[in-house]
Amino acid sequence: MTAVDSLESLRTRYRMPTERARRKVIDRLDAHCRTFIAHAPFLVIGTSAADGGPGDVSPRGDRPGFVHVVDDRTILIPDRPGNNRLDTLTNILENPEVAVIFMIPGFDETLRLNGRAGLTDDPGLLERLAMGGKPALMAIRISVREAYIHCNRALRRAQLWDEASKPDRSILPGGGRMVHEMAGLDGDPEEADRLYREGTRKLY
Repeated sequence: MTAVDSLESLRTRYRMPTERARRKVIDRLDAHCRTFIAHAPFLVIGTSAADGGPGDVSPRGDRPGFVHVVDDRTILIPDRPGNNRLDTLTNILENPEVAVIFMIPGFDETLRLNGRAGLTDDPGLLERLAMGGKPALMAIRISVREAYIHCNRALRRAQLWDEASKPDRSILPGGGRMVHEMAGLDGDPEEADRLYREGTRKLY
């Protein structure tokens, strides 16, 4: 296997980007971005530790509109109950550079944002981000530096929203059993799966 280790070598494998691709990145949230965020129930946020530490990507999801647009360059993402590892939040404290991708079911285009993040526990803001009668535990405040629509090819190739392309759920065991077996934990994996299902019923 040969390694591609220079930009010059990399560029020989690809065509140059079109003018539209070069110019599509904007430095604010325009009307299209705001509409996309307002209708997106799901996003993935990418962070990394300081000094080249391990990167992390984490899903965030809720009802459409769960991400609050403060102004043309600022958004707030609520943090809700999870596994309490706090990987994303810890990384943000060490390295504020983040990347976010928003998805809307049935849409093959995605919205991508890059910027700098910080954390806030301001009670008023957390209450504004409440869902299910519960305020957010924390809020991720992102100052947007880049925003752009990503083309639809990846999701079209994946047939992500095509019902006929979905595999049967039975190809894998429940999430609790998978974690139990991957971690090499003692005890009954079926019981671990039952406890997992009970624990994840609480969304807020």
